Amino acid sequence: MIKRSVPGYADIIDMIGLFARHYVQHGSNCYDLGASLGAATLAMRRNINVDGVTIHAVDNSADMLKRCGENIQWDQSRTQVELLLGDVEDIQMTDASMVVLNFTLQFIPAKRRQRIVDRIFKALRPGGVCIISEKLVFPQREGQQEVLTHMHLDFKRMQGYSDLEISQKRQSLENVLVSNSSDEIIGMFDNAGFSRSFQWFQYLSFASFFAAKATTHA
Repeated sequence: MIKRSVPGYADIIDMIGLFARHYVQHGSNCYDLGASLGAATLAMRRNINVDGVTIHAVDNSADMLKRCGENIQWDQSRTQVELLLGDVEDIQMTDASMVVLNFTLQFIPAKRRQRIVDRIFKALRPGGVCIISEKLVFPQREGQQEVLTHMHLDFKRMQGYSDLEISQKRQSLENVLVSNSSDEIIGMFDNAGFSRSFQWFQYLSFASFFAAKATTHA
């Protein structure tokens, strides 16, 4: 369903795999926070080319995690995957080289998001990376929000959603999905201490961000 709702979702998943190929380090941990059905986990798993890595797929839904595990069972990649049932705010992360939050942070209460990014930074090895994908909000005065909202509605209609389904989905997410702006997300990375961060992708209101921890503490 997310592929029909989020423009560019498949491209983001593909690129998560390529980031993993380049940045995952030997003998480290990777975390997929809010793993859902395991798309990002599988993208990392299929592209990791170093040994001794464990991917921790974390979700707070037992049913979702069960389906994630079933999807992983069909995959023949060699990297170990551990399924973790729990809240992404509470999960203990250590010795990580890559952490992914793929449309997850936007469902965390806004006041608690910085703490999660801080914890990710602390868990990462030097040279480790974080990928965050989110639905963005834009300043109303620029008119961008209105245009992109209308275009997203048309996108969903093109994917076969009826107006009733679109309305029901909007109501279900109201006050649950609270978006940040691009500047706010970059600001969270800066506040946590990442040495570089930037937005690498955008399709309508949906974007993905890359942040890296410095390779040394100097």
